[in-house]
Amino acid sequence: MSATLLPDALYYPFHLCHPATLELMLKRYKAVHFRDYMAIQLTPLTGTTAYQDRMGDQFPDLVRAGRIVQGYHVSGPLTGEVAEAVDRDLSDATWRAMFHCALGEDRRFQRGLFDVAHGMTIGRRLVPGPAALLTLLEARWASQPLTLEAVRRLSRLPGSSDESYAYEYGLALVKTSAALHVTYRLALAHGLRPVTDSRSHHDLFARSLAREGLDLEHELLSPFG
Repeated sequence: MSATLLPDALYYPFHLCHPATLELMLKRYKAVHFRDYMAIQLTPLTGTTAYQDRMGDQFPDLVRAGRIVQGYHVSGPLTGEVAEAVDRDLSDATWRAMFHCALGEDRRFQRGLFDVAHGMTIGRRLVPGPAALLTLLEARWASQPLTLEAVRRLSRLPGSSDESYAYEYGLALVKTSAALHVTYRLALAHGLRPVTDSRSHHDLFARSLAREGLDLEHELLSPFG
């Protein structure tokens, strides 16, 4: 192992990365840390489903060697600090515009939030994925007033078609923002440098940090050129 390797990295915003990204991170950092899948519990009865797979399942030798570190549990209800930070993102017009632009232009960002290859359940209806996405990409959603509590409220309602789309869009906002603020807190608590291969998430993270007046070095890698 080279003596010039940087201190440990924390990959974000997902719990898995492409092997090419892992290879590049291991060339630069002593170890790469991965969170477990982040399943958000909005209310006692609503939320997202956790997956049990981990990066180390594919690379057990790297886990044994200490090059991959994993096991950061981040599922469950959002803490008070994270919830407050999410609301500040959702009320930040610049952050919201960046999010909406990424949703429309970054296919990887889009796929991380919506499975458009299959039908999407909107309210009580199964809607073809591409048709649902077209509605979610309408410009009106970028300026729709939303808070974490509003998304929770929408999750409890049978809702009209419009309310159901508002819930899906709002949940996507919450998942994205919460992943970034959990990243910040994990990095700070463990002395890690956040690293991603997603420009959209990097730019949203940078906007949140700048607005909050937080100074944290983080890196965008481009393993695919």
